[in-house]
Amino acid sequence: MKTDLDHLPDIQRGELERVQKILLGEFAEATSRASQSWKRNGRILKIILFGSYARTDWVDEPENGYQSDFDLLIIVSHADLTDIADYWYVAEDKILHDDAVRRPVNIIVHTLDEVNQGLRKGEYFWVDIARDGIALYELPGSSLVAPQPLTPRDAFEMAAGYRKSWIKKIDDAIDIANFCVSTKKLNDAAFNFHQAAERAYICFLLVRTLYFPRSHNIKFLRSLAEDIEARLISAWPRGTRADRRLFELLKRAYVEARYSAAYDISVADLEAIAQSVRMLRDAVETSACERIEQLAVAAGA
Repeated sequence: MKTDLDHLPDIQRGELERVQKILLGEFAEATSRASQSWKRNGRILKIILFGSYARTDWVDEPENGYQSDFDLLIIVSHADLTDIADYWYVAEDKILHDDAVRRPVNIIVHTLDEVNQGLRKGEYFWVDIARDGIALYELPGSSLVAPQPLTPRDAFEMAAGYRKSWIKKIDDAIDIANFCVSTKKLNDAAFNFHQAAERAYICFLLVRTLYFPRSHNIKFLRSLAEDIEARLISAWPRGTRADRRLFELLKRAYVEARYSAAYDISVADLEAIAQSVRMLRDAVETSACERIEQLAVAAGA
């Protein structure tokens, strides 16, 4: 695995150094308060940069609303240490509000066994990270296993199964959201449109990579999906403040539409969101069908 960041400008290298410092420091603080010895002795084994900043095809146009995120895989020594709320929430919040970090940062946390299991199965997501990822930090003895090829037949059957089940889940969420709009339950509609968008990104990621992160943050899921397929970008334009506002309304709906009396959304906003969600759904299905057709040809199916 590569370890140098020579391809990145000084600004991005400095930001990643700052992010790494925060992650290591806050993890050390969180584990130091634990009563169990295995938690106190918990370790970050690796921090790996993956995605566009590792591959060199990032976008950095914040003035136009398009800026690639830093995507980081954190590998830890125990499964319980992957809990975002217990060990990583404070670090994420500090990174979000740190003036020295100018672009969004997304983290996924897994154990070494989980990552190596994915590599042994030949799951594309992990294979791509092993090939393209850059180790920002690593401890001795934390090597990744050599990826094993997934058979074309297995890849086809897995992707086809994911498409079939998740397209139905997207459609179910859209139907429920539309019913909520018709009965004037606008906050419930917003939540279910969020669920439809979340499921659409999950469907896309599963078909293309056989993996999706344990996250309800649709901005993170959108970033991962659009990093693979640029055609998905058209569902959520960023060109104007009004465009960006709609996506933020939807993103906030996961929590606020259910629990906050201050969350307010209009029928007009919901109609615009519904149109974008349907565009996303159709783009995901088109991409998924194309991918499955490619896999079918490779598998002779």
